[in-house]
Amino acid sequence: MTGFPTVFRAATEADVEALTDLEQAANEKSLGHLFGGRPFPRDDVAATWRTRLGEPATVVEVVEEPGGGLAALLCYDAERLQHLAVHPDRWGSGLARAAVERAVAAIPGDSVLWCLEDNTRARGLYEHLGWVLSGRTSRSQYPPYLPEVEYVWRRRG
Repeated sequence: MTGFPTVFRAATEADVEALTDLEQAANEKSLGHLFGGRPFPRDDVAATWRTRLGEPATVVEVVEEPGGGLAALLCYDAERLQHLAVHPDRWGSGLARAAVERAVAAIPGDSVLWCLEDNTRARGLYEHLGWVLSGRTSRSQYPPYLPEVEYVWRRRG
């Protein structure tokens, strides 16, 4: 990654606002058109981060921007990549790839992830990195409950 080293650190309760800010920036830039002008659900997203940070089996890591704020967030457990977001200013930098590879290396077996069906940017990354559609679908947790697709990554060897 250019500009600064990719150093992941464990997120803490003190990062909840920054995690929420990053998720909002990434979602509004890439997915805002999918949510029909609905306001970003800050309170719900912050509550979700507080929950994830309190789950012993869940790993939440971040990459800080040199001037403050977060460049990336990564959340996973022993079976799935739960969440990945990169600040729009860092798109194309290799940070998303580094985050996915970090999660996959830490997950002991095969892994799954869910992605909004119309999130073409993220889907392109996952497919490029070898994730394949499982055929399962679901709905997102926030209104308007958009369709999601499941991807599987199979550990080789």
